[in-house]
Amino acid sequence: MIIKKPAIFIYTYHPDGAILREICAGIEEEGVFYEISEQTVSDVDELSWLAANDSMLGSGVGVSGQRAALQMRGIEKGHNLEAYVRPTKAECRKLGANSARAIKKQPFK
Repeated sequence: MIIKKPAIFIYTYHPDGAILREICAGIEEEGVFYEISEQTVSDVDELSWLAANDSMLGSGVGVSGQRAALQMRGIEKGHNLEAYVRPTKAECRKLGANSARAIKKQPFK
């Protein structure tokens, strides 16, 4: 039997490596697991919405090129909790940390 651990899903489409690395670091700082999956969809809103709805935890991140977005299950597509175009290193870490804080019901950074 294969048992999957609860994780934040990160759906990507040709992501900027530095952006993805910092988002993952922000999630790791909060002690939450994540899974990265390359998709065929390029729209960051669609990626984050699909990730949130597929994740057991209900938190999803989309990264397409130099765009990144955080979405939660139950929130309408396109109404991201956070979204950035060419985010700074600090914004990437914050987005990652906030994706974990949302499921832990802690205040955002």
